[in-house]
Amino acid sequence: MDRKRVDGWIAAYEQAWRTPGTDPLVTLFTADASYRQGPYWTPVVGLPAIARMWEEQRKGPDEVFQMASEIVAVEGDTAVARLEVRYGDPVDQEYRDLWIMRFTEDGRCRSFEEWPFWPGQQPANPPDGP
Repeated sequence: MDRKRVDGWIAAYEQAWRTPGTDPLVTLFTADASYRQGPYWTPVVGLPAIARMWEEQRKGPDEVFQMASEIVAVEGDTAVARLEVRYGDPVDQEYRDLWIMRFTEDGRCRSFEEWPFWPGQQPANPPDGP
């Protein structure tokens, strides 16, 4: 993988989220892909299970959101990206997310793991700054 292909995959992921149904997932993920929604979550495995999770998690293809991404690293078949997603207009929910993706030679993802963070998710007693 390279940054251009990863950037294209992220754009296709966003487009698929905005598209009715789950047919585009076959172009994004392998049939036996693993999708972990958080570092300690049990992974969802296999395209049919990912499709079910996809439909349960989103409000629908007309859901209003803005997504911005920055590729942090690409090494061999593995890429890491930082994303910011803002839902609603006006914005009523936002996340910052890290995605760790492992790809096959054909550019589909075989392992997807996200590390989502949202406002207010910080230690009760954060350490003092510098």
